[in-house]
Amino acid sequence: MSRLSNEIEAILFVSGKEIEESFLKEKLNADTKEFNKAVEELSQRFSGENGIHLLRFNKKLQFATNPNYSGQVEAVLNPIKEKELTNAMLETLAIIAYKQPVTRIEVEEIRTVDCSYSVQNLVRLGLVEVVGRKETIGKPLLFATTDDFLKRFSISNVSDLPDYESLLQKLQEISSGETSSAVEKPMFDKVDEVPDFLVGEQVEKVE
Repeated sequence: MSRLSNEIEAILFVSGKEIEESFLKEKLNADTKEFNKAVEELSQRFSGENGIHLLRFNKKLQFATNPNYSGQVEAVLNPIKEKELTNAMLETLAIIAYKQPVTRIEVEEIRTVDCSYSVQNLVRLGLVEVVGRKETIGKPLLFATTDDFLKRFSISNVSDLPDYESLLQKLQEISSGETSSAVEKPMFDKVDEVPDFLVGEQVEKVE
């Protein structure tokens, strides 16, 4: 391992979150060739059966635990379980990933059911975000996937996404074991609890 690889390893370990490659190169005074070589060394070291994997996505780097050991990690650390991804949410996520940027109405035209709560839940989980408004009547919100989506489902870049059916299957396989449901369960019990970015998006009040 080169000194540069060790320096990057130390920085990523202490950071605990993603860091822009360009920022690392600048601060470490490394040119692109030697930087890529160092990252490749780290990728080979932190892969396979290793407990820690190096993630490289959207020109960013981050250390993450090997998903093969997620059950053991959860058993020991007993983290608070995040809201489960239902089949409805997975289908909505796959459509947004494949069609992004896309409006909620456009997602609903494909799924043929109301997707308000699936979209809200995905935003709350950090897998989807608002990226603007479509220049059409009403200027509806446009949604796209986040870096957290890429990390969770081990995708390097949105340009690497497979076709829709293959993507949906991949999401379902990775999320296997989570509760499946075709029912859109509301996350917000009152209209005033709906986040600002969804105001005007026809969110129904739950009686």
